[in-house]
Amino acid sequence: MTTAWVIGSGGLLGTSIVQALRSRSGWTSLEESRLPWADDDAFGAAVSANMDRLLERAEQDDGTWAVFWAAGAAVTASTVAQLEHELGQLQLVVTEIERCVQARGLGHLGSLFYSSSVGGIYGGSTNPPFTEQTNPNPLSPYGRYKLKAERAVAELSSSGVRVLNGRIANLYGPGQRLDKMQGLISQLARAQYSPSPASIYVSLETVRDYIYVSDCAELICDAMQRLSEEPAGSRRTKILASGQGTTIATLLGHFRTLAKGHPHVMLGSSPSASMQAHDLRVLSTTWADLDERELTPLPAGIRATMEDIVLRLQAPSLQASSLHAP
Repeated sequence: MTTAWVIGSGGLLGTSIVQALRSRSGWTSLEESRLPWADDDAFGAAVSANMDRLLERAEQDDGTWAVFWAAGAAVTASTVAQLEHELGQLQLVVTEIERCVQARGLGHLGSLFYSSSVGGIYGGSTNPPFTEQTNPNPLSPYGRYKLKAERAVAELSSSGVRVLNGRIANLYGPGQRLDKMQGLISQLARAQYSPSPASIYVSLETVRDYIYVSDCAELICDAMQRLSEEPAGSRRTKILASGQGTTIATLLGHFRTLAKGHPHVMLGSSPSASMQAHDLRVLSTTWADLDERELTPLPAGIRATMEDIVLRLQAPSLQASSLHAP
């Protein structure tokens, strides 16, 4: 039995990871004691307490343990100060995990997943589709932060912990935060039911890879299962994507069909557009067999996202509850 702690379990990705774990035999999830993200003094103590509970559960079950990092409030437009603070919190988590596993000698029984970013890591790379063998070339402070974060969690391998850096493409689906300048599909869906249009600051020929959140969560869990079979201290990087490039123009076409009308958008310009790559097609070569699966078709995923937006706009309390996770 593997006991898992999902950090950020109330967010878009974390919620889906928890749901995916619950449906799997051989896995159980630790009920997270919510981390005090806004209280730096209490944060480390809370991480340590959760980690101790995780290792105690694993010992009691004579099994293994896993940590999934699905947290983070940073986006491309975040300030350097915000990025540095978030990186500091991640580094503190890494330090506490390392201290706890060394004290108990249980590093070799554990694995850690870190949710990184395709857009951040490959923002300045050339010749798509990008693979795990493509040299990272961050175009923005956000991308450089993600690369530093990957390196920080990789240090846990020295304690025997297996580490998986998952470079996620454009994640979307029901439950995405609406107060962040992130998630074009969710922003477009919200605009369909709002007097305010969604703003698009890049070319309509901009290409992205969109992966539905539950598909991504299942892929992450499969990859973590594969990682657990590798030697202690193993380090892996895997791109988590649909493998299909889609232009914004095509995306708007799907909205036009589903909404039976013109998408509510406004084209404009923004300084942040310079930090956006034109073509972010990707192809994973790490454990490529795991990518051979049926994925949620983009129109079906967009429809589910639109239906979720309608429910949240009709029930403000539901919308508020979706904003509590980092």
